[in-house]
Amino acid sequence: MEGFIKTDKLTIGYNGRPLIKDIDIEIKKGEIITIIGPNGVGKSTLLKSIARQTDVIGGSIFIDDKELSKMSGNELSKKIAVLFTDRIKGEMMSCFDVVATGRYPYTGYFGILSKSDRETVENTMKLVKVEELKDRDFKKISDGQRQRIMLARALCQEPEIVLLDEPATFLDIRHKLEFLSILEKMKEERKLTVIMSVHELDIARKISDRILCLKGDKIDRFGTPEEVFEEEYICELFDVKEDINAYAKERNISLF
Repeated sequence: MEGFIKTDKLTIGYNGRPLIKDIDIEIKKGEIITIIGPNGVGKSTLLKSIARQTDVIGGSIFIDDKELSKMSGNELSKKIAVLFTDRIKGEMMSCFDVVATGRYPYTGYFGILSKSDRETVENTMKLVKVEELKDRDFKKISDGQRQRIMLARALCQEPEIVLLDEPATFLDIRHKLEFLSILEKMKEERKLTVIMSVHELDIARKISDRILCLKGDKIDRFGTPEEVFEEEYICELFDVKEDINAYAKERNISLF
């Protein structure tokens, strides 16, 4: 099957300094892809490159056979929604107002919501189970609540692709499970393609169709959870020393 998202000899980094070189991957429509690897390896940079928030150093990214660099801003915003660690300011905005900004690609220059836009905002807030926060001041809710509001904002955009950078960081167990179930529901119902970086390997193992492993300046492995989650490989990927692994086993601590 041809890839919905494809890269051709992609090299990414900052200020002309490559972090990851010669990336050649294909991602199918409706796949959930998680990116794992040591801190600083380039997980967030790869996501920002796909979102066109960071210029690529070399090579190309294609979405639905169209080169990313040739897409208009409006066209891109209807294809891709992002939920990154950067915080939206949200001064003097209710939670409804923040979620409604996801409709801006559809509202025209003045950003005036139609009745249909408002219904989309309300339905999305119900889907993410944040409707009770609708009238709350966005600046006065918890980090976990903000993360769920930002997920609602991303889904309200009705994208084909969602990019997520450590999306479960501020969520408790209950809301983490709800978050993951929403992503799986969107995948099944809308063929939503999800690409996210995670630190929590249990999330990667449970939700992913495939896992992209970064190490050094390259993609080290790209495969199913069964292909990636071999104890020896995970220890090598994260440079877990034998004595640390033995310590974890003695105390029945799972590495993933």
